[in-house]
Amino acid sequence: MSTAPVTVHIPRDSAALAAGADAVATALQQACAARGHALNLVRNGSRGLFWLEPLVEVSTPQGRIAYGPVAPEDIPGLLDAGLLTGGLDAQGDVIAHPLRHGVTEQIPFLALQERLTFRRMGVTDPLSLDDYAAHEGWAGLKRAIQDLALDRDALLHEVTHSGLRGRGGAAFPAGIKWKTVALAQAVQKYVVCNADEGDSGTYSDRMTMEGDPYMLIEGMTIAALTVGATRGYIYIRSEYPHAVATMTEAIARATAAGFLGDDVLGSGRAVHLEVRMAAGAYVCGEETAMLESIEGKRGIVRAKPPLPALQGLFGQPTVINNVITFASVPVILARGAPFYRDYGVGRSHGTLPFQLAGNIRHGGLVEKAFGLTLRELVFGFGGGTRSGRPVKAIQVGGPLGAYVPEAQWDVPLDYEAYAAIGAVVGHGGVVVHDDTADLQALARYAMEFCALESCGKCTPCRIGSTRGVEVIDRITRAQGEKKTQQVELLRDLCDTMISGSLCAMGGMTPYPVLSALNHWPQDFGLTDAAPATAAPTATTPARA
Repeated sequence: MSTAPVTVHIPRDSAALAAGADAVATALQQACAARGHALNLVRNGSRGLFWLEPLVEVSTPQGRIAYGPVAPEDIPGLLDAGLLTGGLDAQGDVIAHPLRHGVTEQIPFLALQERLTFRRMGVTDPLSLDDYAAHEGWAGLKRAIQDLALDRDALLHEVTHSGLRGRGGAAFPAGIKWKTVALAQAVQKYVVCNADEGDSGTYSDRMTMEGDPYMLIEGMTIAALTVGATRGYIYIRSEYPHAVATMTEAIARATAAGFLGDDVLGSGRAVHLEVRMAAGAYVCGEETAMLESIEGKRGIVRAKPPLPALQGLFGQPTVINNVITFASVPVILARGAPFYRDYGVGRSHGTLPFQLAGNIRHGGLVEKAFGLTLRELVFGFGGGTRSGRPVKAIQVGGPLGAYVPEAQWDVPLDYEAYAAIGAVVGHGGVVVHDDTADLQALARYAMEFCALESCGKCTPCRIGSTRGVEVIDRITRAQGEKKTQQVELLRDLCDTMISGSLCAMGGMTPYPVLSALNHWPQDFGLTDAAPATAAPTATTPARA
C-alpha cells in the first residue's frame, strides 16, 4: 500500500473530454482507491497532442511520463504495469507497455516546437493562481507596473518593437492599434477580446481559455493599462461552454487576488473584465459585427470609417484583438521585445500556434516561429493523412482560406509570402484533404457557407454568394463553350465580391473558390485551368 500520493494529470480540455477523459479519471480514482494507492489527480489543460487523448501523465523524478490514448478499461493493466511509478519496476527498469510514450517533453511532436505562448499549456492547473505564478505568470504585468511604471510610451514601445501582429488573421501591427487608442481622447475606453473562434480546424483560442485563462487576463490587463481603458469584454462563442465557465471563474479569482478590480496590484488603476457569450453567428467574428452583438444588437457589419480604435464599443475608443494576440503580450513584457522579435522571418515576428486538423494522422497544436512550411507541418509533425492516402489539398486560414497545392507546400508560412500566392495564414488553422477530396464540391461549399452566414448588409456578399452556388452548379453541368463562359462568369463574380464586400465574409469567400479552380480544374470538368486572375486581396479580414 503506497502512502505518499502520486500526482497524475488528466486534461479537462474539451477535446480530451470528448475523447472520454472524465471516464478515464473516474476509473483511475476508483481503481487506486480499491488498491489502496494514494492519488493526487490534477485536471490540467491539454498538451495539444490530440491523437493521444485522453493523455495520462504521471509525475516522476525524471519528469512527467505520458500514456495515451487511455481508455477506462486500460487502467487495471496500466496499474499492473507500474503506471504510478512511471512504468519503472523496483530495479528502475522500464516496464514495456504499448501506451507508454516516455517523458512527455521528449515526445518529438512537443520537443521540436517553440512554445512561448503555450509554454504552460498542459503543465499547470488552469485555475490555480499559485501554479500560474510559479510558471512566470504575472511577470509581464508586474514589469509593466513596477519596472516601466505604467509609462504609456514605454509599454507601446515594447509591444510595437516586438513585431507582434494580430493573430486572428488581420495581421495588423498590435502596437499601432494600441497607440491609436492610447492617443484618443475619451472619458471611457475599452479592450475587447474576440474569442468567437469559428474557423474550421481552429482551436487555439479555446485551448488558451480552458487551459491557461490567466495568460489571457494578464494580456488584456496590460493592454487596458497601456491605452487607458478601465473595462474589457471577452466575447466567447456560444459553442464553448467550458471556456465560458473557466474564464468566468478565472476572472473572479483574479479579481479577488487583486490582479483585476479597482486597484490592480496596488497601481491605483482599475481594470474590470467580463465574459459575453457570442450570438452563434460566424459573421460576429468580424470585429464590428461583434461590437454590435456585445451592445445587444443584431450582428451586422459596420461601415468603416470610423475605425473601432476611435469609435468602437458604445462609440468609444476600443482595442480589439483576438485571444492569441492578447495572450502573446505577457511573454513580450516579461522577457522584452527583442526576445520575441528574434523569432520568425521577414515582417512576421514571434510564433503562431498552428492547428492541424482534417485528414491528419497526428492532429494537434504546433507552436512554431513563422517561416516553417506546410510540408514540415503536415508531414513532419502531422505524419501525413490518417487515411494513408496521398495529400491532395491543404486549406490554410479557415473556411475562407485558399486551398494550397503541393507546388506551394514549401512556401514559408509568413504573412507576406502567403499573400504573394493569393493565400492567407489567418488564425493558423490547417485542414488536410487526401486525394479523394472533390475540390469543386469544396468550392461550392465555400459559396454556400457564405450565403448562410452573411449578415446580408452588402449586396456582393449577400447576392454574390447565392449566385456563386448557382454558377458552380452550372459549370458542373455545362459542356464545351458554355462551361468556359460559366467559368469566366464565376471569376467575374469573385472579383466583384473581393472588391465590393464590406468585410471579409464576402471579400475572402473567393479565396477557396479561385484556388480550387486554378489548381484543380479537372475537378470542375475542365481539361486545363482557365487564365488565373491576380492573387485576391481582401482589405478587411474577418477576424480581428
